[in-house]
Amino acid sequence: MAKLKSLADLQALYESSQPIMADRKGPKGSTGTKTILVCGDTGCAASGSVPIIENFKKSIEAHGLQDKVKVIRTGCFGFCERGPIVKIMPDNTFYTEVAADDVEDIIETHIINGNRVEHLLYTDPDTQETIEESENIGFYKKQMRIALRNCGVIDAENIEEYIACEGYLALAKCLTEYTPEKVVEIVTESGLGGRGGAGFPTGKKWAATARAKGNQKYMVCNADEGDPGAFMDRSILEGDPHSVLEAMAIGGYAVGADKGLIYIRAEYPMAVHRLHMAIAQAKEYGLLGENILGTGFNFDIELRYGAGAFVCGEATALIHSMEGKRGEPTYKPPRTSEKGYLEKPTNVNNVETYANIPIIIRKGAEWFSSIGTANSKGTKVFALAGQVNNVGLIEVPMGTTLREIIYEIGGGIKDGKKFKAVQTGGPSGGCLTEKHLDIPIDYKSLTAAGSMMGSGGMVIMDETSCMVSIAKFYLDFTVPESCGKCNPCRIGNKRLAEMLDKITKGKGTMEDLEKLRNLSINIKDTALCGLGQSSPNPILSTLDNFWDEYVEHVVDKKCRAGVCKDLIHYEINKAVCIGCGACARNCPVEAISGERKMPHFIDQETCIKCGTCVTKCKFNAIQIK
Repeated sequence: MAKLKSLADLQALYESSQPIMADRKGPKGSTGTKTILVCGDTGCAASGSVPIIENFKKSIEAHGLQDKVKVIRTGCFGFCERGPIVKIMPDNTFYTEVAADDVEDIIETHIINGNRVEHLLYTDPDTQETIEESENIGFYKKQMRIALRNCGVIDAENIEEYIACEGYLALAKCLTEYTPEKVVEIVTESGLGGRGGAGFPTGKKWAATARAKGNQKYMVCNADEGDPGAFMDRSILEGDPHSVLEAMAIGGYAVGADKGLIYIRAEYPMAVHRLHMAIAQAKEYGLLGENILGTGFNFDIELRYGAGAFVCGEATALIHSMEGKRGEPTYKPPRTSEKGYLEKPTNVNNVETYANIPIIIRKGAEWFSSIGTANSKGTKVFALAGQVNNVGLIEVPMGTTLREIIYEIGGGIKDGKKFKAVQTGGPSGGCLTEKHLDIPIDYKSLTAAGSMMGSGGMVIMDETSCMVSIAKFYLDFTVPESCGKCNPCRIGNKRLAEMLDKITKGKGTMEDLEKLRNLSINIKDTALCGLGQSSPNPILSTLDNFWDEYVEHVVDKKCRAGVCKDLIHYEINKAVCIGCGACARNCPVEAISGERKMPHFIDQETCIKCGTCVTKCKFNAIQIK
């Protein structure tokens, strides 16, 4: 492919590439070719999608269908609970939980004979209705995919598929129609807030970098996604890397930067691989590098690797890490927009923020600002996890309620259990309860409720969760992630973790609960960066919303959820036990004894409270006291 030297060249390639996407938009305009889309990001690859793709290729060749059927490895469809996903276009048939052995059935039944494979279609668990198209599945009905618009649609390793979806047309529009000031104005008027956590206005940040004096400026992408269970940014980079490259180039033009840096953790090998490919392709096509589209604008992008330090998600710590220094935050001001990478003006946004930029430029600020709430515009991507039926990656308009996400998109709580709490914002967020289910999801509402948006982690907990243990879990994560620069975070969080450990072991006092709250507030007020300032949030929110559980641990020496091992013991109900011996045979420390066909007994001093006996007993004879 020759370099694209002008807007006309890009427009011509866009028009010539339309047949690539025609078969994925439905029967209208179809070329007659069938396209088999298979999710192929890290999550689906782990659940077996790679052999599925290989089997499709072999079967297509064996049946001589190479000219009639294409197989595309896409990014994440989002419905991880039912993956691997296979979607047939232009039929718009959505198959779930596909295995490699199902491939031949799909080829013969669907592709050759034109009949859907019924047992692979999604069945609604409430109505038992078989649903053929993803748009009619409850998981997708209330979603609005903007940042995720190309994930599950295109081959992320083929730049022409991105261009076929209007890729790089926004960059061309900026370079040929808008001044840098106009681009900043559009982003500002759109109301796009930073999707990395606090929601700081993106346009305001770009404007500050544009105003800063300096002959060298940088655009930085923060891809250091460190929240436990979070995979929003990774999925965008794996499924649609060019959207981020295009956005960074647009930002470079707007603020006066000719260099971009993507800081990504080395634990994301597929995302790293696809970014390398995307950058190389963009350079080959003349969409990165010198004199882009003949406009005289130069912009190039390089990768920088992180080693998995959670604190490096903070902008100044990230910049220090990119410079080869220890990843520690610094006091502000000056802001990174004035003095960032190599002491030069630097704009830092995260992956999801950038993914919104090209479509905002193409469709306009008014279009984007019409979505969401008065104070939080657009959509937000969440990684929905925990005790919810539909685990996965979702994108919803700001203002959608927690109830809608958990019960309509998420399909409710697993195994019919009762909802107890939802943790938003990862280790930096708080735990919300049933009374919060109807608040609209936006930055102000979540903060007012004692939590935060964060980068988009959302963990659902049921009645079997111990909230004291949950607070301890997040503190146990945060403590070793501290860079150690400031005393409140380095020492204060250790003291919090020690107190929580004491409480979960039944050794806490009411005075400890008072100390726990006071120290948490002090750390929030005095820590240097966002890691330390937000680390007490899980403690404060659980103290506020689950005070009675803390009191039970301290006063009654009891854990109602049966999670804290030091506060529980197992007993065998002699009236139920038939003496089958399953518990004794599987006990790792031989703490259970008894004659065959006679009730058994647990030696409490030997028992390590691992719970194996409970899982192995088929008669529910073992009770947690």
